[in-house]
Amino acid sequence: MTKPFLIVSPEERDRPLNIAGVSITVLASGAQTGGYEIFHQVGPEGTGPTPHLHPWDESFFVLNGEVVCGVGGAESHAKPGTLVHVPGNTIHWYRFGAGGGEVLSMTSCEGASHMYEDFDREGSWENPDRAQLIQLAAKHGQVVLNGKD
Repeated sequence: MTKPFLIVSPEERDRPLNIAGVSITVLASGAQTGGYEIFHQVGPEGTGPTPHLHPWDESFFVLNGEVVCGVGGAESHAKPGTLVHVPGNTIHWYRFGAGGGEVLSMTSCEGASHMYEDFDREGSWENPDRAQLIQLAAKHGQVVLNGKD
């Protein structure tokens, strides 16, 4: 059951999760909100997920740096102040641009937080085992693809 009012100060946040070099802090899980999830993500240049899809909608608001993102064959460069929305079950990918980046991301339902926790629990994801990553992602309804589809 969700709390009637949720405040998460910096001191109360859980530790950031490390997923393939990207630091992801769960600001609000689906268990806390009763639905959507909110994350703070910081990554060095070149980090980010390969093409994938998942059942939840996902939105990113770029706080710092540049994020290169793709949907299908289209590629865009999102600068600070840009909102990117990707509907569920849409193939997409993103990479933090020159100098790295920082985004606030949201998903439409509970799920991503559990997947991120599983990724982090498996140990150092600086050089992830792709087969293991794909297997863990599938457990949460995410499909990881090859290339930039």
